[in-house]
Amino acid sequence: MSEALERVNRTSRSAPVHLRTIAKAKATAEEAERFPFSVPIVRELETLSVNAAVTFLVGENGSGKSTILEGIAAAAGLPTIGTVGVADDETLGAQRSLGRALRLTWRQRTRRGFFLRAEDFFGFTKSLSKMRAELQTRLAEIEIEYQDRTAYAKGLAQMPMRTSLADMERRYGVDLDANSHGQSFLRLFASRLVPGGLYLLDEPEAPLSPQSQLALITMINDMVAQESQFIIATHSPILLAFPGALIYSCDRVPIEAVKFDELDHVVLTRDFLNDPEKFLRHLTSDE
Repeated sequence: MSEALERVNRTSRSAPVHLRTIAKAKATAEEAERFPFSVPIVRELETLSVNAAVTFLVGENGSGKSTILEGIAAAAGLPTIGTVGVADDETLGAQRSLGRALRLTWRQRTRRGFFLRAEDFFGFTKSLSKMRAELQTRLAEIEIEYQDRTAYAKGLAQMPMRTSLADMERRYGVDLDANSHGQSFLRLFASRLVPGGLYLLDEPEAPLSPQSQLALITMINDMVAQESQFIIATHSPILLAFPGALIYSCDRVPIEAVKFDELDHVVLTRDFLNDPEKFLRHLTSDE
């Protein structure tokens, strides 16, 4: 086990949680025919325990894991890291209907935290880059507009832009968009974490290398030690190895808790790494 996972193992199991269970009201006959209630794991969902510091939803594309996570985000009223929140995102109307059907049971309600999708991250970095460029353009315009004015007057005019730029650099670095996607993601993620929050993450491994995924595990563990809770939809065997995590397979209907070593994602990855030729020989076969 890596040093990062050994450190995680010491603190993750006894951490308190905020959200304990998620229950779905019975859908009407009309609702049951429509997305998202027609998705098998949503249709069969009754009550799901998330009474762990870290809960994973894992499954193939189209299994419904992201849909359930989006419904939880809507029900919890969490903000997003992105330009559009769950309540206003036109693409999440169906998920908001699921959110209205969910009943959340809390140990202690928290208003801290956020919901993050990989696509929201990329959109947010582009938004920051655009905002930074606009602020710099305005600073240059003021230089011209105030060239015959005193330095004091020019400084006052530029102050709001310089303050905004300084705040962006303090939180995200000099230029978030100039970093690699993985570096930018980790910087953005760390800048938004606060103790005692509920964090819903949809495939956060998308921009991350294996090494960066271990760094993310360490960040998650540090926040778990500060009474934060995470529910994560993922394909990553590395993230799924988080000690003490509750893992649900969305490939099984109804959703079923599964041990790490029994996950299809883990078994397939391990088998492939142990004998890649077994899986790839047909690609090089002359027959």
